[in-house]
Amino acid sequence: MERMMDAIVKPAAAPGLELRRVPVPTPGPGEVLIKIHKTAICGTDVHIYDWNAWSAAHVKPPMTIGHEYVGEIAELGAGVTGLEVGMRVSGEGHITCGHCRNCHNGNIQWCKNTTSVGVDRNGAFAEYVCIPASNVILIDPSLDEDVVSFFDALGNATHTALMFDLVGEDVLITGAGPVGLLAVAVCKYAGARRVVVTDMNEFRLDLAKKMGADAAVNVARDNLHEIMHKQGLVEGFDVGLEMSGSGAALGQMISVMRNGGKISLLGLGNAPIPMDMNGIITKGLTLQGIYGRTMDNWHQMSYMVQGGLDVSPVITHRFHYTEFEKGFEAMHSGYSGKVVLDWTK
Repeated sequence: MERMMDAIVKPAAAPGLELRRVPVPTPGPGEVLIKIHKTAICGTDVHIYDWNAWSAAHVKPPMTIGHEYVGEIAELGAGVTGLEVGMRVSGEGHITCGHCRNCHNGNIQWCKNTTSVGVDRNGAFAEYVCIPASNVILIDPSLDEDVVSFFDALGNATHTALMFDLVGEDVLITGAGPVGLLAVAVCKYAGARRVVVTDMNEFRLDLAKKMGADAAVNVARDNLHEIMHKQGLVEGFDVGLEMSGSGAALGQMISVMRNGGKISLLGLGNAPIPMDMNGIITKGLTLQGIYGRTMDNWHQMSYMVQGGLDVSPVITHRFHYTEFEKGFEAMHSGYSGKVVLDWTK
């Protein structure tokens, strides 16, 4: 008899999600079945819920969504070694080909043949998810599962923040969404002197202060240059983390960077973004695109949390998975950080 499970499914090419009974996946050779404990809602999940243009181009309903999670190994497929049933785990959500140039040189985050859990294949908003054993990440039992549930997002923040040396540097973060908020904590932990965050959402700017920001700037009301002066910045920001996908935010960032500054670009725009090329060239700025995580970021964030990095203030809501609609309502409201869904009860 086929085993069934609860799953949050994108049922059709239209707004909304449904809680459905679907078959439990069977791990094939080289795969692992994971029993889900906690999941977290990502902005990508919200896009899929809303069924925007990006979702319509990438997602093929019906499909179980979700890619931020923590759980335990329930079954091992044929040929899997080095893992055992019962181990606490999460998983890298980008499944790569293993044979392109970037995979061969270790830069799997740039694999041109990547498929994504919860976007291109059934995801983790379910009682079980199945992924390749090579994507399984072992999680130390000492780590809080609510925090580990959004390690995928923390990995994005870690990758973006640690692309450049931060010790003693002044950092500007444009965009106080959940990943931007997580980057605040990472930057301070990594030794930044000042971390300034810009946004227009007062709730999330207040969260930025709780995450350790030295200043949180509402660009609709506050003068960034005045705040830079109050924070002791003389020549401009050393490092910029663009998390918003906003052309206006990027333009402002370029204008306040010091000569020779460095910018990590994570935020995706809804349309092509014009850029001040003259400013970039004459200031000698370095711009680095960031996508996903490196596998080493998983180890870095685990060790940082074990070493005292506190990202728990970013969690603003917790719900049972059967109340997922409340979770998405919180995300849509803008008055939220990370929303965690519990699959253990």
